[in-house]
Amino acid sequence: MNQTPPSPPVGSASEAVDGRASRWQGHREERRRQLIKAARRAVHTLGSDASMEDIATAAGTSKSVFYRYFGDKAGLQQAVGEVVLGQMQQRIREAAQSAQTPREGLFAMVSAYLQMAETSPNVYTFVTRYSAAESDGGPTPITTAGALGHFFDAIADMIATPMRAHLGEGKESVIGYWPNAAIGLVRNAGEQWLASPDSPARPDQETMARQITDWLCVGIAPALTDIQ
Repeated sequence: MNQTPPSPPVGSASEAVDGRASRWQGHREERRRQLIKAARRAVHTLGSDASMEDIATAAGTSKSVFYRYFGDKAGLQQAVGEVVLGQMQQRIREAAQSAQTPREGLFAMVSAYLQMAETSPNVYTFVTRYSAAESDGGPTPITTAGALGHFFDAIADMIATPMRAHLGEGKESVIGYWPNAAIGLVRNAGEQWLASPDSPARPDQETMARQITDWLCVGIAPALTDIQ
């Protein structure tokens, strides 16, 4: 007759091993979070071109520690990108929820995006561009493309929802293409604005957000009315 083997007694060796493994995993996760925060602060101060050596020194640790937790610089960019872009996505979602009309929603989302990017252009650039791998010197496409792709896909869905409700049925030929085109416009215009040096000709954040919103809603048609 088969019998179910008794469960190991409380306080057994296997339970102790499981407890140690759980505590070690928790320690690694917390250490990883600390390193991501330290890297983000370092990049904010040192610039988006900061090397792994520069980042590790600013964090008060060694480059080997960062390699152990993130693999290479692209892995660190991926990890920082997941945090930064996640926060941006949440901020944009909250901005959209407070809007009363689709156009107000677009302005709120564009404004939130520009505000978050402008808070630290160095960090934004660090998580949204290609980088050369420092481990072997060869060019490696940054894996942040995954986090970045998910981010812009989510934002495209956010801006499509109110516009789809506003336009009604039968407009899928428009709304099916417009969100991705809109994201391209917002991102390219926003990044060009971020990279522009301060000057009287450079619009402030609110003005730029309104300009981009106008382009999304009516294009440049008003500026062309006087052209024969």
